[in-house]
Amino acid sequence: MKKILLVDDEESIHLLYREELEEAGYEVHSALSGDEALNTLDILKPDLVILDINMPGLNGIDTLRRMKEKMPEMPVILSSAYQEFKQDLASWASDDYIVKSSDLTELLESVHRHLA
Repeated sequence: MKKILLVDDEESIHLLYREELEEAGYEVHSALSGDEALNTLDILKPDLVILDINMPGLNGIDTLRRMKEKMPEMPVILSSAYQEFKQDLASWASDDYIVKSSDLTELLESVHRHLA
């Protein structure tokens, strides 16, 4: 079973994404901050990370950079409620960019594509 690390400071996103991803056959682990995600990375060794951008403390862009330094081949999908971050050059280091929505079709397609 492929492991996904979900990094977001919103509990509601964890509940929504976890339910859909587990139903799709993935093992989902949670981190509520960038620092927690980085501390978990070496232990968990996830197959993919879904990473929020706008978080208190270490934001998603800085977390992405540090993750790619540690595990450059691991796919990271940025997930944000804000479309404008997609134009930010720093977000281009991610493997995909998804705008948060209650319709998780795009997210699930991206996860399947990167873990196929």
